[in-house]
Amino acid sequence: MGELEDAVMTRVWKWNRPVTVREVLEDLQQERSIAYTTVMTVLDNLHQKGWVRREAEGRAYRYEAVSTRAAYAAALMNDAWSQSDNPAAALVAFFGMMSDEQRQALRDAVRIVQGPETPDTTSDTDDENPGAAQDGGGR
Repeated sequence: MGELEDAVMTRVWKWNRPVTVREVLEDLQQERSIAYTTVMTVLDNLHQKGWVRREAEGRAYRYEAVSTRAAYAAALMNDAWSQSDNPAAALVAFFGMMSDEQRQALRDAVRIVQGPETPDTTSDTDDENPGAAQDGGGR
């Protein structure tokens, strides 16, 4: 996604509702000089790429995001990672760039994806520390 496409999608994602070219144009014009037809073309391109769907409203369209910004970011990360000749090294380098907060978010995400932990049917205490059973009393 190009810089202008990202600027447009940022608004569509932030507003989280169907938007018109005019609404996006007026918001973008607070930061830059841009023409109505440019925004219209960008939204049409985003529609053709599958990032937004549109519904006719009179002579205009209302555009709505097909997926979330998080899904877009995930697709970018997956694409970059899948192009690596050494995915493990790429992940190590990526993790090394993360802040503590980002690493904690990653840990949380892994826990969510893995689901609830299932109880282990073997006793970790007996396997990892054979003397622990004797110290536990009553065994």
